[in-house]
Amino acid sequence: MASIVNTDPKDWRYVSEGGATIVFSYHGPPNPDFDGTVLRLRKALVPSLKSVVKIRDGEVYKPHAQDGEEEPDDPTIEYQTKCMAKLIPPEHLPRLETVKLDQEWLQRLAQLENLKRPEARREKDGIDVDRRKGVLATDLVGGNWLAVEIKPKWAFLPSPAHLSEETNSVKTQTCRFCMHNHLRKSSGEIIEMNYCPLDLFSGDEARITKAIHGLWDAWTESGGTVNNLKVFAKGKTLRPTETPLMLATSVDASSATTKQIRDAFTSALVRTLTKAPVLGILSRLQRTLDVLDIEGLSKLWKKTERAAPLYRTTFESFFVQPDGTSPPPTTPLGVSSLFLSSPEPAIPDWVDFLGTYLSPFSSQLDYSNPEPENLRYYLLAYLLSATFKDCSIIVRLDFLQPGVEPKIEVKPNTVTVIDLDPKSMDKLRGWEKLDKEIAGAYSTASSRKTCIDAFSSST
Repeated sequence: MASIVNTDPKDWRYVSEGGATIVFSYHGPPNPDFDGTVLRLRKALVPSLKSVVKIRDGEVYKPHAQDGEEEPDDPTIEYQTKCMAKLIPPEHLPRLETVKLDQEWLQRLAQLENLKRPEARREKDGIDVDRRKGVLATDLVGGNWLAVEIKPKWAFLPSPAHLSEETNSVKTQTCRFCMHNHLRKSSGEIIEMNYCPLDLFSGDEARITKAIHGLWDAWTESGGTVNNLKVFAKGKTLRPTETPLMLATSVDASSATTKQIRDAFTSALVRTLTKAPVLGILSRLQRTLDVLDIEGLSKLWKKTERAAPLYRTTFESFFVQPDGTSPPPTTPLGVSSLFLSSPEPAIPDWVDFLGTYLSPFSSQLDYSNPEPENLRYYLLAYLLSATFKDCSIIVRLDFLQPGVEPKIEVKPNTVTVIDLDPKSMDKLRGWEKLDKEIAGAYSTASSRKTCIDAFSSST
């Protein structure tokens, strides 16, 4: 295991951060342990300094190891090794390794880099200097290349089997992303986007080109703030005004038009994505894990809870003399109660689930008539599908040469899937509410977009 004290804190530069971690990239002298890596550190809240551990989607507070105890490795390493590597080829996953930390070293790093962080972040949290272990990961954006980060989102249209009469015609015609985009645009949250994930996942070169153009246009019109496309050159996050930095040094930047740069960017990206299997893998995982839609999952939850003996005893009056208008109450989707337990899955639970999902058992299930005894399977399947709906991919490209056909060779780290944290059970009720809001708002739209799912059984 490498030790961070073998580097100088001045050799690390702030890159980015999320709710639970903060990332620095290595820019020091040649070192085989740290060349081409980023350091991912856990954060602590200010002023309470409780460490934030993002084991699932949502923040869980976890005390530090006591003196003399061995601090466990970061759970993201175990999760990737035991779970994600069974679903995505390792060459399309980032390298993750444990690195030893040192309190004094972390304090010096915080002093050097803290002012580079957004002010709102600095007021809320900072590096957890009491941690004894961190994570080294592949630096996917910081080398002498272009790196393109895409958040593809939902890859498919749902089966109509479990949809209500109110949502069936809407959700089977327009994809979730495009409906959500309509809602967010109408509320003033974002600009209009012409990007449709179903084009990106189609496997058709013309449709993938259309999707990339949609992402590029949204990136340009938003000033680079749109969440679905980010572009890096030698580790620098580019704005739309900096597109000449995408060009190879042999190209005269003053003579290249924005359209020529966009066309070269699109060509290189489309050729790479069609050669790599990643989009096909994500599409298959999403649709085979989310077979009920959240509407069907909610129906199965209610059916299972109402079958519980204690539930039927507690609400006996609803069953003895049903009035036909007031159904018995139910707990929200994913929330444990006296009648139905829904514990958060730990890594052993995910390992067990994947053993079932990858076995013949899953193909033998009757998805048109899901049974209460399989509720836990469907819950975890939906959560895992949500991980793949929310992940990102980073594509490594050579610097662009407009007018020259790019030479594409897919190697390890050419296309990498990131942000694969497992989701939390307590997200389900919020997702169900949002689903109703999105479909309801789109049902009143003056015109509806038709999204084509290339792999739907109905197309």
